[in-house]
Amino acid sequence: MRLIFAGTPEPALPSLLGLINSPRHEVVAVVTRPDAVSGRGRRVNRSPVAELADAHGIEVLTPARADDPDFTARLRELEPDCAPVVAYGNLLPQEVLDIPRFGWVNLHFSLLPAWRGAAPVQAAIRAGDEMTGAATFQIERALDTGPVFGLVTERIQDTDTSGDLLARLAESGALLLASTMDGIEDGALNAVPQSADGVSYAEKITVDAARVRWTVPALAVHRHIRAVTPEPGAWTMIDDVRVKLGPVQIDPEITLDPGQIEVSKRAVHVGTASVTVRLGDVQPPGKKPMPAADWARGARLTNEARAL
Repeated sequence: MRLIFAGTPEPALPSLLGLINSPRHEVVAVVTRPDAVSGRGRRVNRSPVAELADAHGIEVLTPARADDPDFTARLRELEPDCAPVVAYGNLLPQEVLDIPRFGWVNLHFSLLPAWRGAAPVQAAIRAGDEMTGAATFQIERALDTGPVFGLVTERIQDTDTSGDLLARLAESGALLLASTMDGIEDGALNAVPQSADGVSYAEKITVDAARVRWTVPALAVHRHIRAVTPEPGAWTMIDDVRVKLGPVQIDPEITLDPGQIEVSKRAVHVGTASVTVRLGDVQPPGKKPMPAADWARGARLTNEARAL
C-alpha cells in the first residue's frame, strides 16, 4: 500500500522504520510537527520523525494546522491507501481523515479503552497497573474511540519509568502496526468496536503536575516519580531550592513526617504520609544529576531542611 506516516517524537521511529523496510508497503510521505526553534542560538530542530524521513529521502509535510488547504491538497495528490499514526500530536479534521482509502490508523500505547488520551504510559504507571500494552485502531473525530484492529500486551515492572516502558512498547507496537497494515491490505482484519466499560483518560502531564506531593503515601510517590521520568521530570522544593528527582526507593524501616528530611553519609530520606523514600539521583539547578548523598554534602543539607 501507499502510506503516509504521521508522527513526531522518538517513540514513533521504530514504527516508521519498520514500514520503510517493509517489502509490502511504500511510505510516500511523512506528516510531522513543524520544526522548533530553541536555545540561545535559536537553533532550528527537526522532529525525530522528520530526520529519519530526510535520511531515507522521503517527503516531509509540516503543516502548522492540520486543516491547512495546501496540506489537504498535497495529501490528495499523494493518493495514499492508508495513513498510520504514532504520536503525531495534532487532531485531524474529517476532510483529512477521509482522504486515504483505508483511513488513518493510530498506534496508541495502552489497552484501549483504558487510558485514552495524551499520556497513557504515564497514567498506567501512576495508577499502579500491572499490565498495559498497545493498540491499533481506526481514527475517528472523537478522542481514541475508534474500533480496534489489534493489541499487544506488556507487563509493567516495579522499577519501570515511563521512558523504560515506552521504549519497549515502541518496539512491540511497531510490529503490531506493520502487521495491521498487512492485514488491512489483505482484507483479513475487521476492526472491533471498543467496549463501553473500562474507559479511562490520561491527560497530558504538565510541569506543575509533575511536582511531588509528600502528603501522599510512599507507594504513590514512588509511582508518580517513575511515571513522570524522564518527561516532564519530577521535582520538589527543598527549602527554597527547586530540584529534579530521579526514581526513589521505599524504605519501610524509617518513619518521618511528610516532607521531613533525614540526611546521613550515604543516603537522604524524605517522609511521606506512610513510610519514607530514599532519594536516588538529584539534579539541582544548572547541574547534572548526581546521587542524593553527594548533593547533600555539597549543599550542606541538614535535617532541618524540608521538602515542599
